[in-house]
Amino acid sequence: MPSTLWVVVAYRALMKLLSVNLGRATAVPYADQPEGLTGIDKRPTDGPVRVAAPGPKGIGASGLAGDSVCDTRHHGGDDQAVYAVAREDLDDWERELGRPLASGAFGENLTTEGLDVSGARIGERWRVGAEVVLEVTSGRIPCRTFQEHVGERGWVKRFTQKGAPGAYLRVIRPGEVRAGDPIEIVHRPDHDVTVALQFRAVTTERQLLPRLLPAGEALHPEALEAARKYVAKHGV
Repeated sequence: MPSTLWVVVAYRALMKLLSVNLGRATAVPYADQPEGLTGIDKRPTDGPVRVAAPGPKGIGASGLAGDSVCDTRHHGGDDQAVYAVAREDLDDWERELGRPLASGAFGENLTTEGLDVSGARIGERWRVGAEVVLEVTSGRIPCRTFQEHVGERGWVKRFTQKGAPGAYLRVIRPGEVRAGDPIEIVHRPDHDVTVALQFRAVTTERQLLPRLLPAGEALHPEALEAARKYVAKHGV
């Protein structure tokens, strides 16, 4: 039987970027913004893609060159520059929904393999390929646009109950990424605040908000503010 160390090393060696997905602004009847445009329909691309911090929320859009973020009120910006989903989670949803889900089907920029995305810790840093370093900030909150794009009734509730939201990331070091790039966890904080915990705290289990505070400034600013307000109000 292989040693625990061997298993850990082998598992890490399997972590990779399965696809890089970009979306074009498209007019749809269900988009949650006045112009009726969305970039949620993201498709894999073959070539290298430049990744960089896009700027503050409301001004900056996607962190990936060539990718559209249309509703900058709720999406994009430095703290949500990149969205990643594990291929394993898409496979799980395929079994549950009884239909195929291509990489990019959830509007994710990065589809990973061998990486527990929702189990990542807030502030965890990944090196993708030779250059890019990304930092985990929060989970993805589902919206009506996501529900209509997936085409499943009650999807927002169902996705929320599942508790595997994928992760938003900020760009620490810019550069290029492409499908097949290895992913390495280069920093893992010593707290236990995972993406899944943060997601539950800001959606269905508000009493968990105080548990987010050890993540500090690495946490998405909106989640950090919510946690601080909860503690101030309830004296926890």
